[in-house]
Amino acid sequence: MLRQRVIIRTLGVATAVALAATACGPQKTEPAGSASKVPSASAAGSTPESSPSTDNKPADPSPSPSASDSPSASPSASPSPTVKAIMANGDESEQVRELQARLKQLKYMTVAPTGFYGSKTTAAVKSFQSKNGLTASGAVDDATWKKIQSVSKKPTADELRPPTVNEVDAPDPRCMTGRVMCISKESRTLAWMIDGKVVSTMDVRFGSENTPTREGQFKVEWKAKDWTSTIYHTPMPYSMFFSQGQAVHYSADFAARGYAGASHGCVNVRDKGKLASLFEQVQVGDKVVVYW
Repeated sequence: MLRQRVIIRTLGVATAVALAATACGPQKTEPAGSASKVPSASAAGSTPESSPSTDNKPADPSPSPSASDSPSASPSASPSPTVKAIMANGDESEQVRELQARLKQLKYMTVAPTGFYGSKTTAAVKSFQSKNGLTASGAVDDATWKKIQSVSKKPTADELRPPTVNEVDAPDPRCMTGRVMCISKESRTLAWMIDGKVVSTMDVRFGSENTPTREGQFKVEWKAKDWTSTIYHTPMPYSMFFSQGQAVHYSADFAARGYAGASHGCVNVRDKGKLASLFEQVQVGDKVVVYW
């Protein structure tokens, strides 16, 4: 606390106000309508997929005709057995992660594995099934899984868990000149750019609907390699403050829980190594652009 008082005196009254509001501790859950907008299927980038759809929900069966209604009906006739799904929309497991990695090898998916079976995985499975003479249900049954395994190889560790999950969005025009942290809410990525060239990229998450990350063009006001939120008392390593109390910083919660949580307005980074390298390169005064 003594160190914080010394910093505040040094930076002056305006910055002292910002320091008093470094409210970027992780929130427990990500409310509906979070500012961490889930990219659409057409947007570049991989994300935890949307909530399970009803594409695979069977229709209500029609009443079977009785023997008296249909004289030709056989009393011993029974409905066809339902094919059991091994993996389906809404599942989350390491097997799903492997499925996604194999589908990416086969060019049916462009996003990196997340382990969650959502709309993108369902669409990829349907496409694979259609092109391989299988019932296009979107769910993986035994026949589908065996076929996928037979035409793909066992994924490597890097294929299962690539260092960066999300693909970088097209940069905002304001990012094309100078030194800039170009932060897309659509693809949930940060691209460090110099004179229009992407130097490095990393996954990010944002604040919730109640504590949104501000959008616009800013500049890095000050940096702190070791910082703790003065309101939530949570660590904020490699903080680069750009809008009052909002900063780009490493989040252990983001690293552990991913997009199941949200910040209180800061831009969270989950790759500590990449952020540490970026922290050394970014200078006070460099541009920050946050956009959809």
